[in-house]
Amino acid sequence: MAEALDRARPAGDGDVVGGVPARLVADPASTEEAAALLREAAERDLAVVVRGAGTKLDWGSPPDRLDLIVDTRRLAGVVEHAAGDLITVVGAGTPMAELKLAEQQLALDSTFPGATVGGTVAVNVSGPRRMQYGTARDLLIGITVVRPDGTVTRAGGKVVKNVAGYDLGKLYTGSYGTLGLITECVFRLHPLPAAASVVRARAVDAATAGRLVAAVLSAQVVPSALEIDAAPGSPVEVAVLVEGSRAGVQDRAATVARLLGDAAEGYPDWWGQMPWDSGGMGVKVTAALSRVPDVVAVAQEVGVAIRGSAGTGVLYAGLPASEDAPRILERLRAAAVGAGGHAVVLTAPPGIRTRVDMWGPVPGLALMRRVKEQFDPGRRFAPGRFVGGI
Repeated sequence: MAEALDRARPAGDGDVVGGVPARLVADPASTEEAAALLREAAERDLAVVVRGAGTKLDWGSPPDRLDLIVDTRRLAGVVEHAAGDLITVVGAGTPMAELKLAEQQLALDSTFPGATVGGTVAVNVSGPRRMQYGTARDLLIGITVVRPDGTVTRAGGKVVKNVAGYDLGKLYTGSYGTLGLITECVFRLHPLPAAASVVRARAVDAATAGRLVAAVLSAQVVPSALEIDAAPGSPVEVAVLVEGSRAGVQDRAATVARLLGDAAEGYPDWWGQMPWDSGGMGVKVTAALSRVPDVVAVAQEVGVAIRGSAGTGVLYAGLPASEDAPRILERLRAAAVGAGGHAVVLTAPPGIRTRVDMWGPVPGLALMRRVKEQFDPGRRFAPGRFVGGI
């Protein structure tokens, strides 16, 4: 039988991660094939980066070295859908947009066209409805991972209330592919709502928008999402999504409209979109709910577009790719830290990436290093991609 690495192809011009070219690309079609591939890669001391659709491959830092890209797109498809248990098992290479489950949903908004399940979990990205349903970390209840030495690990299970063992799924979620190759995910599902409505309104400034947000949060309308969008020199827009029964949605949407004042209906064109263009500089900003207006005000002062969940305090900012980017980032980061949160650079052009602190202050970095040493002692999986050069 041919060795797994013998079936890898030579890397092409597009097989680059953070400006670092790979030598080989492999696309296993099963967990078993992936395990055999990674065992051989470990024997040859190859540095590995995992790639799905590549929609967020420019996030994080460039790898210190790169020999092999493992493409997950053949690890795709719904393995199981247990509708009665409200769970599904899906391959990591499955595009989020193709997860069509009869009368049920994986309530993770796909904010990047073509993004895969594995990539979404690897960076723990989520969209507007995180307010009601949570993030990938909250909805993931089981996971299959091939560790850097080729060992297959399964954690969690296929029932929502599973308390056996350590919840390793949460450890892999948001690890930027530095601890292993995710091949399958088990998710908790939710019923599809019978109806949904978005009500939106504009406010003259961040403080006024903050008062509108506070009014919605204190009312009994149970929004699935409460989003805010602010561009420099423009009014601040607040948009509220309510879901549920048709009668209930109609009543709650009417209540939201009264709270917002001069309101309109329908999704705004910015809904679920990141506020930066391809090749731009994107920053994730968090803050305590009561301090979101303060962070938005600072963003507008420094000429930064910012949007995201005013209902959870998770926002995204698009910074200009200019000489002023480091100074603007420090202003924004200071505002976030002062508001009880943080600011992390997700992506930036190479010329700016080397001039800024991508991650900012990181509590628990020593523990993260120990985890990396335990899971990947050879430091071969996405070396240098994560915080602190992990």
